Amino acid sequence: MKHLIGFITKNLLRMVLLLLCVAIVTFALISISPIDPLSANVGQTALGSLSAEQIAKLEEYWGVGQPPVTRFVAWAKDFIRGDMGVSLLYRQNVSAIIGERLKNSLLLMTLAWLLSGILGFLLGIIAGARKGSLADKLIQGYCLTISSTPVFWLALILLLIFAVWLKWVPIGLSVPIGVEAADVTFLDRLRHAILPALTLSITGIANICLHTREKLIDVMNSDYVLFAKARGDKTGRIVRRHGIRNILLPAITLQFASISEIFGGSILVEQVFSYPGLGQAAVTAGLGSDVPLLLAITIISAAIVFAGNFTANVLYGVIDPRMRKGVKR
Repeated sequence: MKHLIGFITKNLLRMVLLLLCVAIVTFALISISPIDPLSANVGQTALGSLSAEQIAKLEEYWGVGQPPVTRFVAWAKDFIRGDMGVSLLYRQNVSAIIGERLKNSLLLMTLAWLLSGILGFLLGIIAGARKGSLADKLIQGYCLTISSTPVFWLALILLLIFAVWLKWVPIGLSVPIGVEAADVTFLDRLRHAILPALTLSITGIANICLHTREKLIDVMNSDYVLFAKARGDKTGRIVRRHGIRNILLPAITLQFASISEIFGGSILVEQVFSYPGLGQAAVTAGLGSDVPLLLAITIISAAIVFAGNFTANVLYGVIDPRMRKGVKR
């Protein structure tokens, strides 16, 4: 238990330090960017009609002329307290915008994450257990084709087929048009998230499938599996008793590590489907120079990705005690 607590604490501190580094780098990049705080917040037209005294007060309020370290410390203190500022585009608290958008994105990414993990793992087992067969060649061909396919192009194709031609799913958005928020059900949100989630899961299957296939092939070529075959065990029994047990640990790690890929793909998918998630808000904030919203989304996004890696490392340590004790295999 002592080793486990120390292992978790070490990984947690590492995640916090990484978040701090991301915050520093993001703030530094925005500070050296050509974005003028006064023009972005007040507007160039309104700024021209202000007096010198009013401009001086606004510059003091927005920290113009202050050292970057001072502005970063002030921003970090407010962020930790939950005050992320006010969005310049939406004219709302950034925390409220992120809360609403994050809820939509989490539904989308969770569905895609589960689908890609389960299907990728199953297809990888089928391909690895039957190396060289027709099923293996078809699965490899699918994975290699999807890996080289841009996610936005795939999203457009699926949108055209299932939403425009077949009309099985809505064309876009996260809720039905013209329905009040109080009347929107979970099934309505799920129906609008199916096609974007399917797009993300299709692209996410390839890496998990190919990785699982290679690991299972290594297991099937091991000495104890050859002994089991000589003893007369069937392939299905060998895969269930020896294969899955040995490939489950790396599959779990890869599954949680794939959160970053799913989140990155969700930005493009949300744009294609006009899905009001965190990715679409990030694009809008970047194009509109909405610095408070862009900073907050960057930190929250990094926290989601780091949390996935942190969970994978902790699970790895729980399943394999040698990892948390620092024992080399």
